[in-house]
This record gives sequence, C-alpha cells and structure tokens, in this order.
Amino acid sequence: MKFNKWTLGLAALGVVSLASAARADEKVSSLQTALSNTTISGSVSASMNWDISPGGGGELASPGGYIPFQAGKQDGFNLDVVRLTIAKPEDESPWASGYQVDLMMGPDAVGYNPSTPSTVGNSPVSSEFGIKQAYVTLRTPVGNGIDWKFGVFDTIIGYEVTDAGSDPNYTRSWGYAIEPTEHTGVLATYKINDQFTVSAGVANTLSAGINNRNTESEYGDGQGSDWHKTWMGSVTYTAPTSWGWAAGSSLYAGIVYGFGGAGGSPSAGTSYQDGNQVNYYAGATINTPWKQFTGGVSFDYAQNITSFYGQSALTGIANNGDAMAIGLYGTYKATDKLSFNGRGEYVYFQQNEFDHYLHSGDGIEITATVEYDLWANVMTRVEARYDRITSDQNILQHDDAVGLYANIIYKF
Repeated sequence: MKFNKWTLGLAALGVVSLASAARADEKVSSLQTALSNTTISGSVSASMNWDISPGGGGELASPGGYIPFQAGKQDGFNLDVVRLTIAKPEDESPWASGYQVDLMMGPDAVGYNPSTPSTVGNSPVSSEFGIKQAYVTLRTPVGNGIDWKFGVFDTIIGYEVTDAGSDPNYTRSWGYAIEPTEHTGVLATYKINDQFTVSAGVANTLSAGINNRNTESEYGDGQGSDWHKTWMGSVTYTAPTSWGWAAGSSLYAGIVYGFGGAGGSPSAGTSYQDGNQVNYYAGATINTPWKQFTGGVSFDYAQNITSFYGQSALTGIANNGDAMAIGLYGTYKATDKLSFNGRGEYVYFQQNEFDHYLHSGDGIEITATVEYDLWANVMTRVEARYDRITSDQNILQHDDAVGLYANIIYKF
C-alpha cells in the first residue's frame, strides 16, 4: 500500500503506525466508494398570491383558499417549500441497489405528511418538516429485471405531482386534490418492452402518513385491522418511433384501493367511512405534428372518498362521497426560455351520509401560465386562474374566484 510523505513522516516519529494508517485509509476508501454515486439536488420555491376576486359567501368559502398548498397564502408573498433530495440510483448490474430520500421544509410541508397518531391524545401532528419519500431500491434479475421500492414513496397515479416545478402550472388541479399523495409499503415495476411498463404494490393505507395503519372499525373503537392493506397497480404505454410525430406519446392507467381516512362510527361522532376508498386514474401526454405544442388529458375518479383538499370549496363536508375530475392540458414552447401552459378542468363531487345522498357540487377551473427562464437554474412563472364552484347546498350557491400568482424556483 502506498502512503503519502506526511503519513511516512508521522510514522518515522512514532506518532502513528503504518498498520493503523493502512486501516484508516481502507475505511476512507470504502466510504468514498459508497458515496461516489450519491447525488444531492433540490430546490427553493417562493411565490406571490393575489386574490383579485376571492369569491366566497354564505356557507361556502372562496375556492381559491382550498386549492392544494394555497391555504393561508392569499394576498401576500410566500415561501412555499425547500426541497432536498439525496439519492444513489441503481446501476445497470442485475442485482443493483440504491436509495432515495426526499425532504420537504416550509409551509407546503404542513399537513402533507401527517405523522402517525401520538401516544398522547391520539391525534396526528404536522410540522413544517416532512419526509416526502424515503425508500430503498433493489433489482432482481427476473426477465428484464424487476425494480423494487421499499419504504415511503409517491402515489403511482396522477397527471401532476407534489413538486410544482415539475408541473406545467404553478397551482395544482382539483384532480390532484382528490388523489392520494404517498404510501408506506412496497412497489414493484417491470418493463415488459420499450412500449409497456407495469407496476404493482401493497401499502398500509391509501391516505398519507408514514407508517399509517388501517383503523376502520364498524364498532367505533378505532382498532381496525393491520392486516387490511392498500393495493395498487398501473400500466404505461409509450408510442414507438414508428408512430411518426406521435412517437414518445404516453398513455397511463392506474388504480389504488384501500383505507383512506380515520375510522369510527356515526354514533361515536367520529369520521365514518362505509368501506374502503378507491381511486381510478387515466391520463395521456400527446405529442403533435406541431413540435412546439404538447397536449395532455387526465381523468380522476375517487369512490367513497373520505377527504380531499378541495372539499369545503365544493361541499363543506369531509367524508363518504364520490369525486370526479377531467382535465385538459396544453404546452406551447415558443423558445428555449419561453413557454405558455394552459389547463382547463371540470370537477364534480357528490356527498353521501350513511349511504344516503346528501348534496353535490361541481365546478370548472381555467389556468393560464407564462414561464420565462432568464436566469440559469431558475424557473419564473406568472399565472392567472379562474374557479367557479356551484353547490346545491344552501340553494345553489355560485362562487367565482380569480387569482393572480407569481412563482420563482431555484433548482440545484
């Protein structure tokens, strides 16, 4: 083993021994090897929110206040979130392994991932720090290779994601609002060929919460059953190069079925859910003959939903109903720095109480976003959004809200 001149000099003076120096060098080399493929990335997001016409009245609050991650941000400047990702991706070996940890810090982390109930009061506790994802990845050389995730991972359905910088618009859709966000469990992904990829997994619950458990109980004791799990599956089709201008377009379908909220019973005065929640999703991203323009479509349907971000804007209730959202997306990339993104959406919600129809609500939202990235690694956006919500609660109220948003994100 070779030593540098400083180590040899210390050894000559008797300060260190060559044997101990060798062992220390081996430990450092082992650590460097383990960290050599580790990557660190993240982002800082800030925004401005201006309610030009906030809407709201009677029993209904302004729809703008119930857009995911926008509560409490009206008419002011905001820190949204700081994100940090530490990851070691899998290599190409048959028995590859890796990991990924995604951390959220700031207001957007509040309520995103409620902790498991505490031993005092049995109430979930939220803070401005959250673990968005934390999982180990493993590959088993079966066929083309099965890639596994063990731990906490993002939900497998949805057109939009939690990270606003990866979405075409700054504000999230109502479709995002009725989808699950994360699961604690195991997920397997298998690429059949260049066109088809399938995933399947099992988790503790459909609702967010690290190490969450199914507490559904018809007796209202909240005990539930830890053996009642959440099941999920998806399939992705990617158009081949032979499709010409449509090559690279993708079609996606997925389903998540399982426990989606707190258990209890009507008599106990707790949140009551008649059976498990199921979320269906189908979406497509479509390339066009006009290379600068890309289209998209999404369909979300949540059955027996217990809660979602937009609940009060639509119905004022929190549990046991059905929700549907249909979205259309369009992106025009004018230059390398300038792009225009649009979204139109229809959403419907029907609330039931103990298997009886109670009331319903529906609405539309239209969002227009201009993105111009002048600085390196910085995304800057200006966005206008219109929401119109109608509910048959309190004699067909109409709520219109117009908001203007500015968003800046630095990615590193």
